[in-house]
Amino acid sequence: MNFSVQLYNVRSAVEDDLPGTIRRLAQIGYDQIEPYDFVARADELARAFADNGISAPTGHAPLLSQDQDEIFAAAKELGISTVIDPYLPAEHWQNAEDIQATAAKLNEAAKKGAEYGIRVGYHNHQWELESIIEGQTALEYFEGLLDPELVLEVDTYWAAVGGQDPVELLKRLGSRVVAVHIKDGPVNMDLLAQLPAGQGQMDIWGAINAVPGLEVGVVEFDDYAGDIFEAMEASLRYLEAGVNA
Repeated sequence: MNFSVQLYNVRSAVEDDLPGTIRRLAQIGYDQIEPYDFVARADELARAFADNGISAPTGHAPLLSQDQDEIFAAAKELGISTVIDPYLPAEHWQNAEDIQATAAKLNEAAKKGAEYGIRVGYHNHQWELESIIEGQTALEYFEGLLDPELVLEVDTYWAAVGGQDPVELLKRLGSRVVAVHIKDGPVNMDLLAQLPAGQGQMDIWGAINAVPGLEVGVVEFDDYAGDIFEAMEASLRYLEAGVNA
């Protein structure tokens, strides 16, 4: 399994100096990055990735609200093999009919992605785990409606905030999960209280080891009260130490 980092962590720095931000992440030791909303800056990202030896196996883009052909074309330019829809608000996860409609739309997106040689996935927040549909979490109900080629990127922190044990959730979802978001903290809605991996309440290695076929673990902070680059470096050092232990 490889470790990546979500570029959204440093969104302010990206707006100020994208090439310099990518270079700094590479200097920290990240050789994989998960870009967000990458269509508008695909050319600049491609140059920065090439200059710094960066690959992007996954990327976030709003497949259900923007032009899918543009998204998949940009992903192909960047070498992204899995495009993940990162966000669908809580109101879409409260009843079976809405979840069925979302699954149908993503199944269609996956068919279009396949034309570009790109896989499609979905990333959760807490509300997909708080909502219960027919005796199971909305995320698990949703998973049962997806075509076989679709995948999930489970945000382990938001799963915990949503009231689920991330390790047990990942075991239930099994091979559908190809990526996880790794973050730590007090497991609540205080974004600024999030912490580098290994410094909070999350069972980081339990989650990583819960899915034997996991492809990538993505370090993410929704926000952070201190120096975000230092926090991302601390997370990577913790993960590297765990691999080498």
